[in-house]
Amino acid sequence: MSMKTRPKVAYYGEQGSYSEQAALQHFGPDATLEGYRFLPEIFEAIGKRIDCGIVPIENSIEGPVTQTYDLLLESDLKIIGEEIVKIEHCLVANPGVLLKDIKTVYSHPQALGQCRSYIEKHGFNSIPFYDTAGSVKMIKERGLMDSAAVASSMAASVYRMKVLAKSIQSNKRNFTRFIVIAKKNKTAAWNKTSIAFGSRHKAGSLFRALNCFARNGINLLYIESRPVRSKPWEYNFYIDCEGSLFDEGLKKAIKELRSDATFVKVLGSYASAGRGSRN
Repeated sequence: MSMKTRPKVAYYGEQGSYSEQAALQHFGPDATLEGYRFLPEIFEAIGKRIDCGIVPIENSIEGPVTQTYDLLLESDLKIIGEEIVKIEHCLVANPGVLLKDIKTVYSHPQALGQCRSYIEKHGFNSIPFYDTAGSVKMIKERGLMDSAAVASSMAASVYRMKVLAKSIQSNKRNFTRFIVIAKKNKTAAWNKTSIAFGSRHKAGSLFRALNCFARNGINLLYIESRPVRSKPWEYNFYIDCEGSLFDEGLKKAIKELRSDATFVKVLGSYASAGRGSRN
């Protein structure tokens, strides 16, 4: 994102969250960062108090962040970039607490799911919390000596807490993809496009919709379905594909899709963060 002034960027969670890490990774140290407790607050603030936001959309183990997909459909914001962060979860507790003292762990539901094997092995109770770093902040403020948080080493450092165990996620190849959202994209370095569409409730409708891309030589990278809230057992679909809105093949595929789908919404074209080079 190109700006003459330092961009004001909203991220999800408290200081020390993985979203803050993604923001630093994407924008560097010159951006002004501000944490928000709830995802809808970020979508609401963009264009008013802040320039853009960075939010989680998909984890390689636990799958999609469904609220992000729902908010993208409801909002007029565009995806203008993405970032991939390797997730290294730690068990974080107050100074003086030992592993044998822990009875309960707190964290974001996705983080708890990513560490399910470790939690079950130690017989911990798990309680969902709104944010990984927020759970560290909470157990510090409450002085909980029988509880720990699942969070990053960065969060432990920010709140001066103790790391009881490192890399406790069930799968060591654990990544979260974050998207950058804004009112408009100010760059043209695009090689990836995200689209939402509705499929008619008839046999073959989804096949015909997806075939629009195959006919025009467009490689699909990802597909996700979400229920239509007002129509039980009907679904909207989200896809990521290679190419930009400047590409003739993709423009033709989208035009054909509009004739087969109940609606089509282009969520954004942007530069891909890439997946193949991640360790």
